[in-house]
Amino acid sequence: MEAVIAEKSNYETEREKPMPSVNHSIVQGNLVFALKLAYRKKYRILPEINIDVIDKGRVPDIAICDVNIPFEAGADSIKLNSVPYGVIEILSPKQNLSELVQKSVEYFAVGVKSYWLVLSDLRSIYIFDKPQNYQVFTWKDILKDELLDIEIDLKEIFK
Repeated sequence: MEAVIAEKSNYETEREKPMPSVNHSIVQGNLVFALKLAYRKKYRILPEINIDVIDKGRVPDIAICDVNIPFEAGADSIKLNSVPYGVIEILSPKQNLSELVQKSVEYFAVGVKSYWLVLSDLRSIYIFDKPQNYQVFTWKDILKDELLDIEIDLKEIFK
């Protein structure tokens, strides 16, 4: 019997990650909304942006960036050429957890200060401040990222 190899979609090929699910999309939208609402004067929140400073090129679910990144009509770019302060990755149902933990190492190597790993099925967020060093926040908690000075009520994120 021959093994069946699933063909990757354009999304998966371009971003080097699986297609997101409904829960993934809900959590991503809730995080973007909460971060923009509370921190729009402090950070530029960019979902699905290609980060050009990593050799492979990475497209995190959300990047927390310098507020001074300008909107430039007529001079747009498909890649961000600066290092975000923080990166948020949300585990998709078909994604490997080890792969996302390894991505944190790559992000820290180029200067990212904070890496959030979201496990929607467990309604929890792991905040790494360096590889293998993290705090865990669940849906009942107020998430506190001390490096970025961010606080979010996770009850609003996982609903």
